[in-house]
Amino acid sequence: MIAGTRITLYQLMDYIHAGYPPKLIRHYFYVTDEQFSAAISYIEANLDEVEAEYQIVLKIAEENRKYWEEQNRKLFAIIAKIPPGREAAWEKLQARKAKRGKITYDFSHRP
Repeated sequence: MIAGTRITLYQLMDYIHAGYPPKLIRHYFYVTDEQFSAAISYIEANLDEVEAEYQIVLKIAEENRKYWEEQNRKLFAIIAKIPPGREAAWEKLQARKAKRGKITYDFSHRP
């Protein structure tokens, strides 16, 4: 992780592998020049180890994606069978809930 943040080197590696320029990566993560330079220096100095760990992280992420895709397959099938038109009713219900949740005071009628 980058010191003082919750940003992992693997997150940086995603952008490095995608070919993003360093300046854009640094800006995207809102880290200081010093933090970014330290992270890049560490990656460069330990490239083989970081790259090997990064590949493991990617593999686990893909396994997790496949697992949850399979777990949700039935749910997606049920959702796909919902007749059209319920979306409007749902939005109306949500709007009413939001309106009820707001407390407004009208002091214009006070003596």
